[in-house]
Amino acid sequence: MHTYRTHTCAALRKSDEGQSVRLSGWVSRVRDHGGVLFIDLRDTYGLTQCVVEENSPLLGEVEKWRPESVVTITGRVAARTPETVNPKMETGEIEIVIEEAALQSAADVIPFQVAEDDGAGEDIRLRYRYLDLRRQRMQDKIRLRNNVVASLRKRMWGKDFQEFQTPILTASSPEGARDYLVPSRLHPGKFYALPQAPQQFKQLLMMSGFDKYFQIAPCFRDEDGRADRLAEFYQLDVEMSFVTQDDVHATIQPVIEGLFEEFADFTGEKRDVQWLPSIPYKEAMLKYGSDKPDLRNPLEICDVTDVFARDDVEFKAFKGVIEKGGVVRAIRAPAVADQPRSFFDKLNGWAQSEGAPGLGYVLFEGGEGKGPIAKFIPEAAQAQLREICGAEDGDAVFFVCNSESKAAKFAGAARDAICSALPEGHKAAREQGVYKFCWIVDFPMYEFDEAHQKIDFSHNPFSMPQGGMDDLENKDPLDIYAFQYDCVCNGFELASGAIRNHKPEIMEKAFGLAGYGKDVLEAKFGGMLNAMRFGAPPHGGLAFGIDRIVMLLADEPNLREVYAFVMNGQYEDQMMGAPSEALEQQLKDLHLKLNLPKKLVSSEEAA
Repeated sequence: MHTYRTHTCAALRKSDEGQSVRLSGWVSRVRDHGGVLFIDLRDTYGLTQCVVEENSPLLGEVEKWRPESVVTITGRVAARTPETVNPKMETGEIEIVIEEAALQSAADVIPFQVAEDDGAGEDIRLRYRYLDLRRQRMQDKIRLRNNVVASLRKRMWGKDFQEFQTPILTASSPEGARDYLVPSRLHPGKFYALPQAPQQFKQLLMMSGFDKYFQIAPCFRDEDGRADRLAEFYQLDVEMSFVTQDDVHATIQPVIEGLFEEFADFTGEKRDVQWLPSIPYKEAMLKYGSDKPDLRNPLEICDVTDVFARDDVEFKAFKGVIEKGGVVRAIRAPAVADQPRSFFDKLNGWAQSEGAPGLGYVLFEGGEGKGPIAKFIPEAAQAQLREICGAEDGDAVFFVCNSESKAAKFAGAARDAICSALPEGHKAAREQGVYKFCWIVDFPMYEFDEAHQKIDFSHNPFSMPQGGMDDLENKDPLDIYAFQYDCVCNGFELASGAIRNHKPEIMEKAFGLAGYGKDVLEAKFGGMLNAMRFGAPPHGGLAFGIDRIVMLLADEPNLREVYAFVMNGQYEDQMMGAPSEALEQQLKDLHLKLNLPKKLVSSEEAA
């Protein structure tokens, strides 16, 4: 007989009755039924009930076992009596009568329950992550991640893509976030950067003639933590040669659609997968107030600036903003006249919690408008408002007024808040049981950076402007569109990509408009520029966030719930003690001296 096991804890059935078997695993639960001990033994495959019978010489030893101790048991498979069969367990028709028992590793008193969810907070779960990962729900999600990555690889190989690895220690590159820097011991004063994405390398692979590349790529960005963003993450990185934007979409869309269809029932409820028509960026910002709209939400935003700019409308709070170039956005909420007053008060309170004075609205009933600001809008203006918004009796129209960019952002948030406040079953409630995908296209090439008062790239700096050199030379930079696109699903950006600029003269001009001189370009991207000068194919690609894909499939609100080992929201690894202080000798080897913030120095001295 094998030293540790003849079967896993999920393998035995009633047909195995009478067999002598050996199992190893963790003690999940111990139950004392008046001198008879029942042990639920667990391994990664499942659970088996084991029994120490009354008067067994093993009773004294086994009753000392604590939950999560690792044990090996040898015994006989016995059929359970009909009244004790557990139909919820795969092994629920049998139990093992223990004849031999060996304690492989004793467990201390555990800091939280593993066999059941006892509400332990995230901090303690992350500190003892190895215990947290023993829970069935966590094991299922980590296996899901493995299966998603395996499926992506098979699907990409099936489309003749080749997988290549790109460097981890590389040069800093403007990808829209801070780099993690790594000091060089051999080159004092110089630093490597961990890649925010393998952008330049995958383009260089196209220039090297490989045609189709993909990688499950690790990426690093020194950004503040939030539920859908981590410092270290993985993406399905893709690049193709001799393609248009439509070619990229047509190639990758079946991969992602098929993946979601494959795992759509992970949570136990089958969900539909729908791919909706592409939406231009400007339209998305106007109708949804976001470039990653949740299209399960049927509410749309419209522009009603003209209504409040009328001479007969006397709502000064809006008129003053409009006179300074501001706009008024409206969100129609259908059939809410029967909602209690608390529905409107809750939304008003939400707006105030977001820093706004409130969320004004007009409720249409009996052919007229009612509500806090209806008295400022005469009948003719109300009729215009109804026409623009498509409002009918029973509908409410909520308003946001600010500068165009701020109004779009807040209206988008209000759209989601209104939809979330609607009761289940309402005609405008968020649709459930579906993944709604679409491409957001036609992103602006540049934006105005208010902080630095300059034009800068709004998206990927290596993108091709839609009008090529002609646009760069003859258009206002803020009116130039790029061949850039995002894939969004249920309110999350899953992918970002572009058709790349493959001409050095266009790259020089594009960076020049953003204030980067040719010397900077040569210093930062000389390798790629030189490659372009020796013949670069038209090419494009994108990258899908694997973590967000798994998060959606697992129906989890937080990326930290779909990683095996992960840091907390402050980017601290409480289990491994990272980040930690460097030894003096390590700093000396790297030719570094610390220049800590004064507040930190003072607190350390006080300690």
